Amino acid sequence: MLILSIKTDQPEAELALFEDDTQLAIEKWLAHRQLAETIHPKIADLLKGQDKDWSNLQAIVCFKGPGSFTGLRIGLSVANALAFGLKLPIIAADGDTWAADGIKSLLVGKTDKVAMPEYGAPVHITAQKK
Repeated sequence: MLILSIKTDQPEAELALFEDDTQLAIEKWLAHRQLAETIHPKIADLLKGQDKDWSNLQAIVCFKGPGSFTGLRIGLSVANALAFGLKLPIIAADGDTWAADGIKSLLVGKTDKVAMPEYGAPVHITAQKK
C-alpha cells in the first residue's frame, strides 16, 4: 500500500511516502508562510522521485496536532481533499510515533471519515471591532 504522510504543525513541513511501513522517501522544507503554495508541488515532486503519480496513492496518514492553527488547517485540508478526491482511506494521528501508528491503523483497515485537527488549546475568538 503506497501511503502519503503529511505533517504541517511547524514552520518546517514534512511529507513522506511509505510502501506499507517502509519509508521510501521524505521531504522536509521550511514552508512557513508559503505552505499553501508549496505543499502540492512538493507532493508531486515526492511522487515523481519514486516514479509514481497521484493515481498510485492508496492511503494518507496525517499529523493532527497539537500545533500551529494555520499549518494544521492547511495540511489537513490538503489531506482530506486528496482522500476525498482520490477515494483514499485517511487517518489522523498524534504523538511522537504518529506516522507509524497511523500506518499501522491503515494496514489493519481502520480509517477516519475526515481527519480532524487537535490544536492543543481552546480557540480564542476576539470580539469584532467597530
